[in-house]
Amino acid sequence: MVDAAAVIREAFKDISSEELDALCQVAHVRTYPGGHVLIREGETEHVFYIVADGQVAITQKLAPVGERLLALRQPGEFFGEMALIESKPRSASARTVADTTVLEISEETFNDFLRGSPNMALGMIRRITANLRAADKAAIAELSQKNIELERAYRDLKEAQAEIVAKERMERELEIAAEVQRSLLPEHFPPAPGYAFAGRNVPARHVGGDLYDVLALDAEHVGLLMADVSDKSVHAALIMAVTRTLFLANARRSLSPGEVALAVHNGILEVSSNDDMFVTVFYGVLNIATGRLCYVRAGQDMPLLYRAAGGPPEELNAEGRFLGMLPGLVLEERTVELGPGDLLVTYSDGVPDAVNEAMQAYGVERLVNLVDRRRGESAERVCAAIFEDVFDFRGAAAAFDDITVLVARCDGVNPA
Repeated sequence: MVDAAAVIREAFKDISSEELDALCQVAHVRTYPGGHVLIREGETEHVFYIVADGQVAITQKLAPVGERLLALRQPGEFFGEMALIESKPRSASARTVADTTVLEISEETFNDFLRGSPNMALGMIRRITANLRAADKAAIAELSQKNIELERAYRDLKEAQAEIVAKERMERELEIAAEVQRSLLPEHFPPAPGYAFAGRNVPARHVGGDLYDVLALDAEHVGLLMADVSDKSVHAALIMAVTRTLFLANARRSLSPGEVALAVHNGILEVSSNDDMFVTVFYGVLNIATGRLCYVRAGQDMPLLYRAAGGPPEELNAEGRFLGMLPGLVLEERTVELGPGDLLVTYSDGVPDAVNEAMQAYGVERLVNLVDRRRGESAERVCAAIFEDVFDFRGAAAAFDDITVLVARCDGVNPA
């Protein structure tokens, strides 16, 4: 049983006994379940409420959706007075949090008591003032928190913008580096009567560390170069550029592939400060008049030589460690003769190491069988077929390594 007098006395501590008795006679006791809306924001209503038991949430709509909690009215506290005093629609909504009992006083009775009861009016003013102070304090705290959140959001936005700018700058720098790297790869091969060449490079990222080229050495000789720099970073691309420059500078000084590769090795040692960076190389000097190919293999995948007469390919092996990492390099030179119809395929490890979505490797065997089926075709078509087959095999799987191929076909030589 609600003690209405005790509830009213709690709400208006200075009210007289006569005023208290009069209010008790006109106050209606009502109990509502949790979630019941007592006041609706924006509507014109005519009731003043005092909480006797339970709890009432005062809320306000937020645009475009949602609401915010302004206050929780506890037993002995009142609400709904402002709209009655101002004769305006409700500025907020009131909803019971749980089963709640309230004292309801009509607008007419409320106004009569305000006009005839100074103590009640004073108590009302004090409570309204306290509520306004609490609301101001809450609003200031909310604004302060929002300012903190805005500052954090602004800082995060600036950092995100800076990251975007840095990323765009890096992307542009990588694009420039890729353009520079592409410019280092041959667009055309030097004329070599009786021979046709084809090559292609597809980096795994913007820039890569693979290199291929056919170097014009003199009227009778060209150099065949396939190189692969460890790692796939921009640093690797720079080492690739250095490697090509060193080969260009030294290849015309000697027709010995071993001497040239050793000079390149020493040059890389001088310019590279990264002990983990090295270069695998196949470099051969081809006499275009006789078909004699003298070569070295410094850790590079063994080229495949397909003879016109048919049969499995010969693997061009030779002893030698990669370039640019450890001093004391020793490279073995070997020689092979190319005849009419012979096909030489050199490639980087990105070809056999390409993996599909099932993490299966493309492998050398698949490459050998593919070229065997296409061995009678032009160097350009053989090169294109290798890339097409690798890409078909890889499917949607990510590229982990650069893919580079250089193909040479002997159409006819003049034996010495």
